[in-house]
Amino acid sequence: MTSVDDLWFLSDKACQTAEQTYHDLRKRYTDFVEFTRHRNVPRSRFRDVATGARDHGAPYGAHTLAYRPSGELLLVRHEGVDMWVLPGGELDRGESFQEAALRELGEESGIEATIEGLGMLGQVEFYCDGNMAWGVLPVYEAQAETTDIAVDDPDHEISEAQWFDKLPADTRDREEILQWRGQRFSGRA
Repeated sequence: MTSVDDLWFLSDKACQTAEQTYHDLRKRYTDFVEFTRHRNVPRSRFRDVATGARDHGAPYGAHTLAYRPSGELLLVRHEGVDMWVLPGGELDRGESFQEAALRELGEESGIEATIEGLGMLGQVEFYCDGNMAWGVLPVYEAQAETTDIAVDDPDHEISEAQWFDKLPADTRDREEILQWRGQRFSGRA
């Protein structure tokens, strides 16, 4: 007897939720940077990201472009990818994207901030064994209310956090962040 591969059903539901989430975010926000990523992933990872996309449309949760009024941007060092990244992560049950972004910002850096809008909106496509699923990556822009750093990451993925005037070469999504920064601070002298 042949068993039916449920990845197709999972990916179909994930794509439906992602599509709805994407359109909801586009209706609520304007003037954000959009980008698309493609990832070939192993079966177990595909199941994880497709489940996240099915449940809330965002397999990587929500992230934050936390900045000081002077324009410095907060990045955290993620040991799992060995790069500087924007703080962020998975949603807890019942959390909104904004709540998750602010919670993760606090855990990964100790920074408190006020969200001012959506800075970037990514579409991440995942491929595995002939299946495709995708999800959104909402990245909120937020002005820091506090600036003293204190990393207390319960996942132990973040080793440090730092304010940057110039982004390090090993910053994930560097070009998109620079594009956002150029748009956000274009009126500054």
